[in-house]
Amino acid sequence: MRMFCALAVLVGANLLNNWLAPGAYVLTCVVGAAALLLIARWDGLTRADLGLDTGALRRGLWWAPFLVCAVLAVFLVGLALPAIREAFEDERAAGLPLGQLLWRVLIRVPVGTVLLEEFAFRGVLWAMVRRRRGTAWATAVSSLLFGLWHVLPSRGLSRANAAAAVFGTGPAGSALSVAAAVVATTAAGVVLCELRRRSGSLLAPVALHWAVNGFGYVLAWAVPRWRGED
Repeated sequence: MRMFCALAVLVGANLLNNWLAPGAYVLTCVVGAAALLLIARWDGLTRADLGLDTGALRRGLWWAPFLVCAVLAVFLVGLALPAIREAFEDERAAGLPLGQLLWRVLIRVPVGTVLLEEFAFRGVLWAMVRRRRGTAWATAVSSLLFGLWHVLPSRGLSRANAAAAVFGTGPAGSALSVAAAVVATTAAGVVLCELRRRSGSLLAPVALHWAVNGFGYVLAWAVPRWRGED
């Protein structure tokens, strides 16, 4: 019942964010995270189980700057390579005014996306499954659910992102781009779960997740301006 309630919260948040009330994105994420916290307490999970006890927070703060710098370094190398640079050509970020860019990088991504997704998939669900079935099951289940979570957000990806356009922009291409996004985010979920396990802290995957999304927005916004296209 507790697992079902957690999944119901996530299904509801996903529908609200991507279909019913996208304008309330941050509020939905915060309320969803609060609901998951109540479910975690109902399930008897402790701060240590969630990777949020004092020791875990200290370890996470040690990991965070290294992860953020590593992501930035990889992205900058990618920008220097024409074959990879195409992945940064994304219309969803390129056309944003500066104020909207800052809102997304500093508010929407950390307080919305990262808060809910990390607390849900590397915090509550991972801890709930791990206590019942072990670490391998926890990583597999939460990563698969993380991949499926991205079905709705990936609609239209082939039209917005230059790299995803390789699949085509018709119905078949859109379906393939969504499938590719699910596979990619499932794999990313495995990496984030392993980071959670190795660091013992939820802050480590939080830092990595924010860096990937935040720097992704900034670079996708900046690239066309460096080229004088906007």
